[in-house]
Amino acid sequence: MLFSQSVFQSVLDRLKAEDETVEQDAPASARVSGLNTGLAFNVMEGVSVSSARPDQAYFETLEFIPPETVAEPLPPPEPEPEPVMPDYLARITAEDIAAELDISARDTVQSLSVKRRAFAKKNHPDRVDPLFRENATKRMTTANLLIDQALRRIAR
Repeated sequence: MLFSQSVFQSVLDRLKAEDETVEQDAPASARVSGLNTGLAFNVMEGVSVSSARPDQAYFETLEFIPPETVAEPLPPPEPEPEPVMPDYLARITAEDIAAELDISARDTVQSLSVKRRAFAKKNHPDRVDPLFRENATKRMTTANLLIDQALRRIAR
């Protein structure tokens, strides 16, 4: 019969025949579809697991904690000191940022992109304390403007 059908069809026919024989062997009331074995429920001392209260054991142990083992409450944590603004974030003029970037006529597109990434790594607003984000944003905006101008000069 294998030669008159595809291999896939013959496998399907064989599985269907095996399924019919399994259904005939087992009584319908004892068989649970999808399970190869019967079910066994865990019963401890005549009480089924569903009616037991496993969370109750935790609360019962709380009553038996000797008072001398209870730790003293921790003192409140000391407040963190105010952050100090780095010196470079105070330099927000275009001249200071241009001197820091050191853009020259010999810079290439690649060297300018390296300078932009290095400057952003140190000055990006997401990398500084929220108190100093305004200065970092001004520095990044000015640096991007200066680098974009240098890129336009190269393109000409």
